[in-house]
Amino acid sequence: MNNLKLGVDVVSAHNLMPKDGQGSASAYVELHFDGQKFRTSTKEKDVNPVWNESFYFNISDPAYLPNMTFEANVYNNEKTTHSRSFLGKVRLTGQSFVAHADAVVLHYPLEKRHMLSRVKGELGLKIFITDDPSIKSSNPLPAMESTLNANPLSSHSESHGQVPNSFLSSMSNGKAEARHTFHHLPAQNYSQPPPHRDSPVVIQQPMKYGAGEVKAEPQPPKIVRMYSAASAQPVDYALKETSPFLGGGQIVGGRVIRSDKPASTYDLVERMHFLFVRVVKARDLPTMDITGSLDPYVEVRVGNYKGITRHFDKKQNPEWNEVFAFSRERMQASVLDVVVKDKDLVKDDFVGIVRFDLNEVPLRVPPDSPLAPEWYRLEDKKGDKTKGELMLAVWIGTQADEAFPDAWHSDAATPVDSSAIVSAHIRSKVYHAPRLWYVRVNIIEAQDLIMTEKNRFPEVHVKAQIGGQVLKTKTIQSRTLNPLWNEDLMFVAAEPFEEHLVLQVEDRVAPNKDEVIGRVIIPLNAVDKRADDRIVHTKWFHLEKPAAIDVDQIKKDKFSSRLHVRVCLDGGYHVLDESTHYSSDLRPTAKQLWKPSIGVLELGILNAEGLHPMKTRDGRGTSDTYCVAKYGHKWIRTRTIIDSLSPKYNEQYTWEVYDPATVLTIGVFDNSQLGEKSNKDTKIGKVRIRISTLETGRVYTHSYPLLVLHPSGVKKMGELHMALRFSYTSLVNMMYIYSRPLLPKMHYVRPLTVVQLDMLRHQAVNIVAARLSRAEPPLRKEVVEYMSDVDSHMWSMRRSKANFFRLMSVFSGLFAVSKWFGDVCMWKNPVTTVLVHLLYIMLVCFPELILPTVFLYMFLIGIWNFRYRPRYPPHMNTRISCAEAVHPDELDEEFDTFPSTRSPDVVRHRYDRLRSVAGRIQTVVGDIATQGERVQALLSWRDPRATAIFVTFCFVAAITLYVTPFQVLAVLAGFFFMRHPRFRHRLPSVPINFFRRLPARTDSMLNLVRTSMLYSSSSARVVLSRRVSAISSSAFRLFSSKTNRCSSPPSEQTRLLLCSVQASSSSSSFSSPSSASFRSSNPCSVPRRGFYPVRAIGAMASQSSDSKSIHQFTVKDAKGTDVDLSTYKGKFGGQEPGTNEQIVEFACTRFKAEYPIFDKVDVNGKNAAPIYKFLKSSKGGLFGDDIKWNFSKFLIDKEGHVVDRYAPTTSPLSIEREGERMKRSYIVLCALVGLLPLLIGGDHEGVAAQVCRANGIVMERRPPLGKCNTENNSECWKQGKLYPVYRCSARVTANTKAFLTLNSFEKGGDGGGLSECDNQYHSVSIPVVALSTGWFNNQHGCFDNITIHRNGRSVVAMVVDECDSTAGCNDEHDYQPPCLNNIVDASKALWKALGVRRSDWGGLDITWSDA
Repeated sequence: MNNLKLGVDVVSAHNLMPKDGQGSASAYVELHFDGQKFRTSTKEKDVNPVWNESFYFNISDPAYLPNMTFEANVYNNEKTTHSRSFLGKVRLTGQSFVAHADAVVLHYPLEKRHMLSRVKGELGLKIFITDDPSIKSSNPLPAMESTLNANPLSSHSESHGQVPNSFLSSMSNGKAEARHTFHHLPAQNYSQPPPHRDSPVVIQQPMKYGAGEVKAEPQPPKIVRMYSAASAQPVDYALKETSPFLGGGQIVGGRVIRSDKPASTYDLVERMHFLFVRVVKARDLPTMDITGSLDPYVEVRVGNYKGITRHFDKKQNPEWNEVFAFSRERMQASVLDVVVKDKDLVKDDFVGIVRFDLNEVPLRVPPDSPLAPEWYRLEDKKGDKTKGELMLAVWIGTQADEAFPDAWHSDAATPVDSSAIVSAHIRSKVYHAPRLWYVRVNIIEAQDLIMTEKNRFPEVHVKAQIGGQVLKTKTIQSRTLNPLWNEDLMFVAAEPFEEHLVLQVEDRVAPNKDEVIGRVIIPLNAVDKRADDRIVHTKWFHLEKPAAIDVDQIKKDKFSSRLHVRVCLDGGYHVLDESTHYSSDLRPTAKQLWKPSIGVLELGILNAEGLHPMKTRDGRGTSDTYCVAKYGHKWIRTRTIIDSLSPKYNEQYTWEVYDPATVLTIGVFDNSQLGEKSNKDTKIGKVRIRISTLETGRVYTHSYPLLVLHPSGVKKMGELHMALRFSYTSLVNMMYIYSRPLLPKMHYVRPLTVVQLDMLRHQAVNIVAARLSRAEPPLRKEVVEYMSDVDSHMWSMRRSKANFFRLMSVFSGLFAVSKWFGDVCMWKNPVTTVLVHLLYIMLVCFPELILPTVFLYMFLIGIWNFRYRPRYPPHMNTRISCAEAVHPDELDEEFDTFPSTRSPDVVRHRYDRLRSVAGRIQTVVGDIATQGERVQALLSWRDPRATAIFVTFCFVAAITLYVTPFQVLAVLAGFFFMRHPRFRHRLPSVPINFFRRLPARTDSMLNLVRTSMLYSSSSARVVLSRRVSAISSSAFRLFSSKTNRCSSPPSEQTRLLLCSVQASSSSSSFSSPSSASFRSSNPCSVPRRGFYPVRAIGAMASQSSDSKSIHQFTVKDAKGTDVDLSTYKGKFGGQEPGTNEQIVEFACTRFKAEYPIFDKVDVNGKNAAPIYKFLKSSKGGLFGDDIKWNFSKFLIDKEGHVVDRYAPTTSPLSIEREGERMKRSYIVLCALVGLLPLLIGGDHEGVAAQVCRANGIVMERRPPLGKCNTENNSECWKQGKLYPVYRCSARVTANTKAFLTLNSFEKGGDGGGLSECDNQYHSVSIPVVALSTGWFNNQHGCFDNITIHRNGRSVVAMVVDECDSTAGCNDEHDYQPPCLNNIVDASKALWKALGVRRSDWGGLDITWSDA
């Protein structure tokens, strides 16, 4: 017979929602289980009712009990209306039911019935399973609701069903006792239970019940699926949800079910009790050696566990102040022995002992003050008092005790060495990473360098160094002793600044050999800091001789060489010290830019299970593990649990959160420093949790698999059990963060390159690792690098595949829509296709519904997906990572170092494989480029017939689109694409055939040739061109038809004269930038017609200062003969160092020059040639008009006018390409302007002037007699004249061009009627204006002040009227024509203010702007 019953004790409720309008409620509870329904009595006018009523339900099928549901609904009874209102409910599953012996009263928070319910408060229930045959089930309620208040308490007095007497006595006053409520943040109130009694630990587990027994079984963890079925991974690798009993209660579904235990600060970990022993000091210890001295230390013993302090040499009053913690779970003794011993070489001597009975040790719970230590008299082995005293403090506490982090732990004791010195390296610690700064060093120039070798010009560079970071500027081959660099170098530095910035100017005296000219040492503490992009002042630093060692001697021995630099600490950036995908902090370095925190992140590291042995000890596998967590600047390290594969940590930590788009990283490591100190700590596994994926207030308790990729494949190293909670402090601030940039402002104002960021990140990780490795205990470098993902940028075939498949999954929705639309077009489902046709017609007829429909659809999808939202933080997935079936060779390649250490054959094989993959990518990129070039070929006339067809089609389409309504075309196009397969052909359509026939640049690509490359004489000239000479290599290759094999000379229509200032770079001769050579008549050969390179145009030329063309100059050739440059239109020359004779000999004999060689002249200074004065005055430079360096270039058109000026680094080839682009741009612009009237239609009221076109025309009509006032020479009537009308004007700028006209704003004047703005007339003595319709902007410009500029004068006027550009020649406009779209119609006062002579009044070109 089945006697199994479910017992429910309804104890009380707390803080219910008032419902009667008087701040109270009449509450009762209705219970539902297994088709049975019971109800408590009604407690009138009480929001904290107490029932203490018990009910018993029959269990029909015990085997189905775990799937059954119990529900308790709380209602408010409204007697006046004989109705009830909902106050909340509690819903539990059969898995949470326990036996009667384990049941306790739990206060469950009331849940809502639906989203709009208003619910608050708690319901206290005690639910249990019993099989006592003497207990009878309660009488169920009838089917119809009864208004009787039954009290089943009187019918049930058995011991099993009663609430304990102690609880009843506490309820005798009718009110529930005070409770501690667990909120998001740790509770601040604590209560201390008696030291001799522990509260029972409530562990709710699923039960398997039979007819005759109640047996508890361990609860299996719930396996969580975080991804779709396609991304599912093996069950062993999945995330598992748990329901542990923590300090705040049991965690069920992310919610805390509170128990009757007192609250604890550590509410995310299991409460663990420890025996703490603080050994402070000793006094008056007896002497033990013959010499009368003593080397004391203390040994603390509890059963088999023993902790030892450090010893002192020859000291009778030592001070230790060390704490020992013994886990209460592992203690098997009832006595604590504290023994003082004397250190000896052979055997340590006994000095004295102090014993404690563990049952008498007091219990301390923070925030109680620390227990005060006391003096205890030492005893001998017989128990008699002896000389000497020991100061001790002994208490029992939890991991919330402030002594816990610094204590020696019995569960972390090493079997090799149990001393306190070793325990310092395995205890838990909190680290703060140093604050990192970017150091920006701008090397500008050096001045007056002193060289050791006077017979050559220096090849100098600057080497900058901060600690181990070294960067160099480019090497400058300076022709003076004042080299110029102007380069930015970026470093990373950490506070406090221990290293200096060292700048060394070095000279390249030989290959791979540099000689130090001088150096500067700049302390970083003295460098300016900035939080934005403001300009930091430059400074000159004297270079110190490198040979000087003594500081005083350095100060005395300064010499004239100086270095011009700009150095600053950039605090506006966030220094990236971890992978950008897993950043845990995004704040800038400067603290004044920090925003307030948006929340708190709490992490409880509970335990690890099933860890793989990482070492062997005593012939068995074991591990000495610890955990490291990193978030922001705060790193934490748990204590090391020795010799355990299932360590229990139970440590809780807290971080402030400033941005939800950050990641918390937790790693597990094996401590390898306990035996041999040289080994690195072994990496066991890592877990990442993104804060933005966490719901606020929810407690996540999951067991995370520690998945690690090994050369043999993916491997599970164990599981890490954690509890996590994110709580926000301000919802508004957190929502506001989502609208802000991810990185600080400086990353966008002055962005750093990807190469710079990678280099700086590597340096930042090294700095952080170096600083944390100096802590005690040290956080080793391999730990910091593993937590920071320092190798995440390395190549991996596996990651490349994974990223490709991720990209495919992103576009999978688009592919699915495309496939669905293809099915619609193929009429696979006629009903769907017809509906799509109807929907399409509806959207075409009502296009204003398109966007609302799209956004409504996305809204509904989001609401639908809410019920399926992920409820668990994401974790590493082996299938997404492509780690399940990866090839061993690919894994070996991923684990290979950089540079590779594998054999040449393996590297060659991998290189060939990489080439194969890259070849496919190259083919795809080429295909995409081909399609793009075919689009360009539509209008490029590369294929004249295809372009002619397309242009004709465009013309016909333009006319068709103009005369046909858009809706008709859209419907016809849609129906054509969705036409029935009966009307389709298997062959490609005409547009596709036409497009595929268009040419692309694939014909210009070089084909693969499997023969060795041979160099011709012209190639030799290319090689020789690096020694810049009379042949003017790059310009000669560009323009000369004789030596250029890759490009043809420019056409005659684009004759450009390239003037380039260049000096020789040969090792034998040099010339300064202030002089140049101009080539004229060539003594070697007759000049050929065509285009010749010109380098360094200089000339002894004479010409007036107002010259407008270079062809107006006369120069001298190398023989002193005058040469008129007008004879060289379209011809080019060059420049050479040395005298005229040396130039001619060098150019003719060495390079067989065939171009004119001109005389050498100065280009800068007082003696600069007039031609260079003309060139520089026509086009100035960036920092003044002087020519800064060799190879400066001027571009001259065929009329001799200076077109542009180019820097020394600009190659002539790029200038010629720019000329070609200018021609093409001009042609395209002309075509675009011609097509604009066809392409632009409708009203465009605020477009720029170049796209503002006439909207129509009006014809002048003869005005009636007495109409058309001609007061200010207004135009009235011209036979047959047409006037354009405009609805737009040019965009208003700081200098808007306009035409000023004269108008009268008085009554009876030629201005017509009242003003548009105020419906009044205005005096002509006030500066007022009327603007064209586009500028007037439908009265938006009314009463605005504008400034009118003319000949250096500016007058402010007020806008009061509109000069109508849209209509005219009618009675409303006094038969005057419409205004143009650039008219400012002004009063006489404004004309007077501009200083215009009265005879010139009427029309004037001006500019204007907003005042």
